[in-house]
Amino acid sequence: MLESDYRWKEGFPKIGIRPTIDGRRKGVRESLEDQTMNLAKAVAELLTKSLRYPNGQPVECVIADTCIGGVAEAAAAAKKFKNSEVGLSITVTPCWCYGTETMDTDPTIPKAVWGFNGTGRPGAVYLAAVLSAHAQKGLPAFGIYGEDVQDEGDSVIPADVQEKLLRFARGGLAAAYIRGKSYLSMGSVSMGIAGSIVDDSFFQEYLACETNTWI
Repeated sequence: MLESDYRWKEGFPKIGIRPTIDGRRKGVRESLEDQTMNLAKAVAELLTKSLRYPNGQPVECVIADTCIGGVAEAAAAAKKFKNSEVGLSITVTPCWCYGTETMDTDPTIPKAVWGFNGTGRPGAVYLAAVLSAHAQKGLPAFGIYGEDVQDEGDSVIPADVQEKLLRFARGGLAAAYIRGKSYLSMGSVSMGIAGSIVDDSFFQEYLACETNTWI
């Protein structure tokens, strides 16, 4: 890789993958560790193979060091993501988890949650519960759920889930990339034409962009 390419790549946001798990020990968590982490690795592989940065390099994913079954592991993942310049996160789980203990609470990055549609359907329960928790805390999150029921232990990502993951990742990367940058007349009035005005607060408060308007 050329030095110029390296500098370009360093400026792009990474995608954080959060494998969340039922934290109860004595056989519950232990039985789910491999499947949960394998799902996270499969998501990372899909995104890296399918998406590119503007300079043509593959998108980078950062996976939490361990499955997230409680507050301490969620905090460790958040610290790793911050140090790795993660700009958006995807939470992956095949099981029930303690929602408010395992959710991504960083208010500055876009989030998605994939609740695995297995034969036991606990991923669906977690997805509904944690999305409610996100809504209660005012943290928008994109819910992902497959149409077809899969066998327990399966680590294959169905086509419809792949499409949803890629759609979220593209939008999340775009939002993360423009965060903190300064743009001129973005979505505002030009030459007195007000046909497509975007509220400044959307850019300033949600996307954290510095915006200026030409009068």
